[in-house]
Amino acid sequence: MKAIVITEPGGPEVLQLREVGDPEIKDDEVLIRIAAAALNRADTLQRQGRYPPPKGDSEYPGLECSGTVEAVGKNVHRWKIGDQVCALVGGGGYAEKVAVPSGQVLPVPTGVSLQDAASFPEVACTVWSTVFMMSHLSQGETFLIHGGSSGIGTFAIQLAKHRGIKVFITAGSEEKLSACRELGADVCINYKTEDFVSRVGEETGGRGVDVILDNVGGAYLQRNLASLSVDGRLFIIGFMGGTTAEINLSVLMGRRLTLQAAGLRNRTAENKAEIVREVEKHVWPAIASGKIKPVVYGKRFPLGEAAEAHGVMESSKHVGKILL
Repeated sequence: MKAIVITEPGGPEVLQLREVGDPEIKDDEVLIRIAAAALNRADTLQRQGRYPPPKGDSEYPGLECSGTVEAVGKNVHRWKIGDQVCALVGGGGYAEKVAVPSGQVLPVPTGVSLQDAASFPEVACTVWSTVFMMSHLSQGETFLIHGGSSGIGTFAIQLAKHRGIKVFITAGSEEKLSACRELGADVCINYKTEDFVSRVGEETGGRGVDVILDNVGGAYLQRNLASLSVDGRLFIIGFMGGTTAEINLSVLMGRRLTLQAAGLRNRTAENKAEIVREVEKHVWPAIASGKIKPVVYGKRFPLGEAAEAHGVMESSKHVGKILL
């Protein structure tokens, strides 16, 4: 098969399309012939040599994909050859085929194209596991999403609105703010021209928001804590603004704040399967009913143009998911 190989750590140019061996499936895995794969920021870190795949997972980048089941292991009973599916993978999405534990496979949601389905597994599992399973965001609460126009952000806006939550977002251009408004965001803040702490305070009467989903990390830590309400929860899923920060613990204690951080890729197969089951139960019906729609960047890239796709992602000019 063909796959994108990281020839050495570096910029997008190190991504090369090459002939490689087909993956071999284990007894509890399915083999998917890939129709589309979606990009994630983690892919760019892996390309730079900063985020290696977990032991046993494919060395090729790509954390989510969609396609058709081509083979099943002897212990797999739910899936059969010919099924159209999408999947959360530990690596290997940038290829023509991938082997995936059967518990990380989802049906293509009703009303969604096979290619567009690739845009859902990673974002759905990330948002559901962090914001809802761990931070317990509930109807009637308020929610701030940093990077509202990203793949994570555009999905989180729609899911939160569907569940009766007031949504705040930050983004860096009027085009991105407009896209977030169209998806239902209630308060849209341009972080380049406004102080989000002040704006959150104004919009909530000084109360703050209940939950923040943050991909910036260190640079935003103190400001995020200042934006939370009593019993507020901050969940960090990325470090675009650095990994270190100084924290005033009295702020946490004084307002009973919760600070959490987690990734998805290095979880056990059992934990991923649990999250996938929850997503199918709680999120897939909202997609099937049209309450949550795929938000995909206008240009779709052939697999061999992965380098160009990474360039678009790192320019941060896109809205939504970028597909190969």
